[in-house]
Parts: sequence; structure tokens; C-alpha cells
Amino acid sequence: MVKTVSYQKLIPGSVAPDFLLKGVDNKMYSLKDFNSKSFLVVFICNHCPYVKARINDIIDLQSKFDGVDLQIIGINSNDPDYEGEGLDNMIKFSKEYSLNFPYVVDDTQSVAKEYGAVCTPDPFLFDVNKKLVFHGKINDALEPAMTPSHNTMEENINRLLSGLAIEKEFDPSIGCSIKWKH
Repeated sequence: MVKTVSYQKLIPGSVAPDFLLKGVDNKMYSLKDFNSKSFLVVFICNHCPYVKARINDIIDLQSKFDGVDLQIIGINSNDPDYEGEGLDNMIKFSKEYSLNFPYVVDDTQSVAKEYGAVCTPDPFLFDVNKKLVFHGKINDALEPAMTPSHNTMEENINRLLSGLAIEKEFDPSIGCSIKWKH
């Protein structure tokens, strides 16, 4: 595990880079499949202790909003040959945690590079026009053993849905580094 802090490649107002990725449900997903008022792209994986610690917070986030207000997609950009990764392990992870959002594989790692994702979890929040409004942490629990006391992403989604400005457009996430192919 290499602890990594996210950095900002996409700047606020940037349009979400499109993708066409296969999900654990065997469906193909692209940006056009998501038409909610807010759209959360989260780079996650199967083995990272930071993802395992926050995955229920992400699931709860999707549960708090209907599909009109929020849609989430989890993208796994880790090298599929890395231990614990790959589509078969993603399917197991999806079932184990009862994911309530699509979980897709970026096996070429091109989507992570376009977004500038470097860690897991690495969340990107977009508005109805798929323009970036916030890149950063799910909540203030930055280490796996911590319990969150402030739900950063939920607050920003509520602000976005209420027409209010996001006060801090970049608030770095911390997690395991994406496992790049060599």
C-alpha cells in the first residue's frame, strides 16, 4: 500500500471526460447513461483499506439521493493483474458490499489518466451538465480506522442541488495509489 494524496488535473468547470467501460453486470457504460442533477465518479478498487473503510459511506450516499438527484459510478483503474483486482474480483467485491451503483473496469487505465485520478478512493463531483464542481474526499475520515464526523461530499451534493456555490472546489482525497501497469 502506497498512501497517495489526490491532485488536481481537471479544474472546476471542466467537462467530464467520456468513457465506455464494462461493468460487473456485463453492461457497457458511458457518460450518456447518467442524466442526474449531480454525478459522482469515484475511482475505487477491491483491495485498498481506504476504499474498504469508505465503501459503505459511498453506498449510503447513493441511498440518500434518488437517481434524479445523484448517480454514482465506481471505476476500477488498477492493473487487472494486480493481486485482488480484475473483473472477477470486482464482481465478488460488488456482491460482498451490495453496491448500489455501477462498478466498471478501466483496464487500459486511460480514463484514470484523463481524469487525473491517482488514488483510491478519488471522487469527482459533476453538475447536470457534467461540469466538475468538486474533486475531493467523501468525508473527513482520512485514515481507514477513523470515523467520519463531517460528510464533505454529501454537503457538496446538497449545496449543488440547492443552487449554492461549493465553497472549496478541491479538497484532496487520500488513499492507496492506483496500481499502474508497467
